[in-house]
Amino acid sequence: MRNAAPFLELGLASLARQTETDHEVVAVDDGSSDGSGKVLDARARRDPRLHVIHTPPRGLVAALNTGLEACRAPLVARMDSDDVCHPRRLELELELLDRRPELGVASCLVRHFPRPRVGEGFRIYEAWLNRLLEPDEIRRERFVESPLAHPSVVVRRALLDQAGGWRDAGWPEDYDLWLRLLSSGVAMAKVPRALFFWRERPDRLTRTDRRYAVECFLRCKAHYLLSGPLAGCPQAVLWGAGQTGRRLSRHLLRGGARIAAVVDIDPAKVGRQLRGVPIVAPEQLPGLLGPGTVVLAAVASRGARALIRAQLDALGLVEGERYWCVA
Repeated sequence: MRNAAPFLELGLASLARQTETDHEVVAVDDGSSDGSGKVLDARARRDPRLHVIHTPPRGLVAALNTGLEACRAPLVARMDSDDVCHPRRLELELELLDRRPELGVASCLVRHFPRPRVGEGFRIYEAWLNRLLEPDEIRRERFVESPLAHPSVVVRRALLDQAGGWRDAGWPEDYDLWLRLLSSGVAMAKVPRALFFWRERPDRLTRTDRRYAVECFLRCKAHYLLSGPLAGCPQAVLWGAGQTGRRLSRHLLRGGARIAAVVDIDPAKVGRQLRGVPIVAPEQLPGLLGPGTVVLAAVASRGARALIRAQLDALGLVEGERYWCVA
């Protein structure tokens, strides 16, 4: 059930635990032109739990907030119209929230399909995503990439309301929401089972919407780094003078970050400058680690994150406190 103009947001669901079986599904038909609205209306006539809202095509963020306004229960689940979930996905995510009341968001492991269409980048992202299960892991790696699959979550309604719902800030709306919630101390965890199946197709929003471009992700990361780990920080050290480091440094410096140096292993770069900041070798890093210095590891090359982590750990720095991986 796919909307041709431009996207059908189906299944912002309100899961009221009033009884064991009572729940409501709110389907927002965001100006579909492929007959999806009629299909939803026909289904709603057969199932009173389904509530369909028809709107002009306004885009994902507006559809999400429209659905949220219509939800009445304390828990809200997300799902897109073209994805698939295991029959027990919602049951197990709700059990996780019931068992651990300190959690604000529950998710699960994901798998992209159909497998032959899934490129290397998405396979790498899927493997990384599925390694993050517990709140500390999700919090620690939140600046690497979006740590939750948006259509796979169940969120406590009160937290969504406190955060102001979804917003369009010019970057991915889901990543923005996760970083807002994590910044406010919300704990997130996942059911350690693959219960959500993410459809790969050429016209998915991650490929076609400008807000999902790499530059927009970097702007989002810089915004929350500046208001979070770098707020009040006397100085930062950026590890990585390559493309990712260069692009991220632009947004950080524009936002007022104090970057004392850029670390890089390339001898051809050492001794030069990046946006007026000296580039130094890793051996010089210990001399830069004054009280409160934060190190940002911004190297996207495969395997680089693990090598940098090993070196920073050996210096006694604690990830998520004194250093953050941001690529």
